Amino acid sequence: MLWKNRSRMSSQIMRNMFQGPQGRGVEAELECFYMRSHGRKVARIHMHDWLILILLVIIEIGLNVIHPFYRFVGKDMMTDLKYPMKDNTVPLWAVPVYAVLLPILVFLFIYFKRRDIYDLHHAILGLLFSILITGVLTDAIKDATGRPRPDFFWRCFPDGIDNYDRWGNVVCHGNESDIREGHKSFPSGHSSWSFAGLGFLALYLAGKIKAFDRSGHVAKLCIVFLPLLMASLVAVSRVDDYWHHWQDVFAGGLLGLTVATFCYLQFFPAPYHTEGWGPYAYFRAVEETRSTRRVDRPVNEIGLGIPDLNQQSRQDRAGPGLDSSSPDYHSYSLESDVESGKV
Repeated sequence: MLWKNRSRMSSQIMRNMFQGPQGRGVEAELECFYMRSHGRKVARIHMHDWLILILLVIIEIGLNVIHPFYRFVGKDMMTDLKYPMKDNTVPLWAVPVYAVLLPILVFLFIYFKRRDIYDLHHAILGLLFSILITGVLTDAIKDATGRPRPDFFWRCFPDGIDNYDRWGNVVCHGNESDIREGHKSFPSGHSSWSFAGLGFLALYLAGKIKAFDRSGHVAKLCIVFLPLLMASLVAVSRVDDYWHHWQDVFAGGLLGLTVATFCYLQFFPAPYHTEGWGPYAYFRAVEETRSTRRVDRPVNEIGLGIPDLNQQSRQDRAGPGLDSSSPDYHSYSLESDVESGKV
């Protein structure tokens, strides 16, 4: 019996810790907005946002098709560009898996728990904006900068025999795709995409578990830091694989996290806000729903307790103890009219 009480008490403590001081009151007032009833309405309202996402995808494809700027690379610069060519520790196909699909799975889990289509829609829309805006900015800077990667020497001269023109610039004879990719070092795409997706997820989790409710539960911060730690390890792997300089990784991570913050705040309050657990649209929908309920209440419910003024007037004229249907009432009424001068 004592063990059951302790178990119940510990579960209650954990529940309160992740709800915050206002959690129980807020949870009791939650409204449900289902995908079937409100999904089409939400998608129609944000149709232009989805069209902009498609435009960003087209721009991103174009930035990967064009050639980057081929920066001057002299012989004396090769000292820092002779690192060996290695395979990616984190392959390119894995980036959308952990930066896009993993957060969406978390969003779906929250949706099945709270049944809020506004939260699900805005979380996915904000995440995709964060990823695509970061991708466009990253690849645009890559193409404009054309900084060589740390392994550029072996991309340019795979046989180890270097060659330069009369101005001292490299004359590469390696694989064209390797040379082209070798001029895309700054900033790191893996780092920027990782922090754009996982940074958005960290902000989302911080709001949902009320990490900044001033209760002093450090366990909440550990949950928030997990996605950021994952993104940091991906960024470090880019330096270990000699695909990027440390400046590339730092700039990419900062870019991705900044864009993620801006995109998150477009749809959700700041995580430290008292209403940071839900999107702006949810609270607007709750207000509209409750105001509609107040307007649609039956008129007879509103009229309960209001006396019948006509009946009261008749009673006053009849005097105490007289019914309007009795003969004495008509006699009393006639006398009253004579006295008042009406007859």
